[in-house]
Amino acid sequence: MDENDAVALAESLSRSAPDGSSAAAILLMTLGDDEAAEILSHLDPTEVQHLGSAMFDVADVSEDQVENVFDLFMTKAKARTSIGFGAAPKIKAVMEHALGQERAETVLARITPPTRSRALEALRWMDARTIAAVCEAEHPQIAALIMAHLEPPIAADVLQLLPNDRQPDIIFRLARLESVTAEAIEDLERILANQVTQVASAPSPVRGGASEAAKIMTNTKNGTDQRIIRSLTKLDRQLAQKIEDEMFVFDDLLKLDDRNLATLMQNIPGEVLAPALKGADPTLRDKMFGCMSSRAADTVRDEIEERGPMRLADVLEAQKEILAIARRLADAGTIMLGARGGDDYV
Repeated sequence: MDENDAVALAESLSRSAPDGSSAAAILLMTLGDDEAAEILSHLDPTEVQHLGSAMFDVADVSEDQVENVFDLFMTKAKARTSIGFGAAPKIKAVMEHALGQERAETVLARITPPTRSRALEALRWMDARTIAAVCEAEHPQIAALIMAHLEPPIAADVLQLLPNDRQPDIIFRLARLESVTAEAIEDLERILANQVTQVASAPSPVRGGASEAAKIMTNTKNGTDQRIIRSLTKLDRQLAQKIEDEMFVFDDLLKLDDRNLATLMQNIPGEVLAPALKGADPTLRDKMFGCMSSRAADTVRDEIEERGPMRLADVLEAQKEILAIARRLADAGTIMLGARGGDDYV
């Protein structure tokens, strides 16, 4: 089995999980050790863990089940093409033939996707406690860079394992990250050198920012987000507000149950509700109308109709005001804004 076949099989196995995890496990168990290992090397850590668990559960299978798995794989394999394999050399050759080597290199430098270094790839295989230990031992700027390269749920776990007094500073630095320099990646690679072979760094795409910080904060457990926001406000009020705005948007009101939404509706001034609903998702609008009396809902509908076209800025400003009211009510314990971090609520 060559590398292209291994990649194709790995991708097929990846798409089959979790519904086809048993089939994927059976297929792997029928292969030789080297071939199975080659396939697993092309899967993500979570996929490897999932398939590894499934392999323990398929020890007792019939011949018919194995044949069905082969049939399933052959059906998927026949639908694939090989056009994506070895694309880089082909693209380079075409560019050089058309533009000449020097001009081709200039174009390729702009369009070639950045390569993720093996050092950063190692982060995907480390558990949250190990990453947290690295972050705690390093400068907060390095910790922020590490967090920017993690999936938000994992980054949230790491954040909560760090000392409380370090969390706001790291989120502050993460939110202000822009383009990550090659030197910064090199520093990170040296720190992770005990996990992977030292490799040369390449320019990294834009990571971090308020949106990235907000995604991480959204995955933290009850109370952690607001505690960090309060501390962050002392460092940079405008940045803290921007992160908080990214954490909870108007469409998230759809996640509120009827009781909490009804309480919120009672606290929204009439002059704010109509413009806010003017640009709302129809499903959310209907749900909010459902929390009002028929007469009140009809009044708001009539007002929306009478207003005609509105400036988007005015609609967004009204929605922002409603979100501010929702946050105040949540801080006072009057409403809960939705499930967060498992069974916790905020």
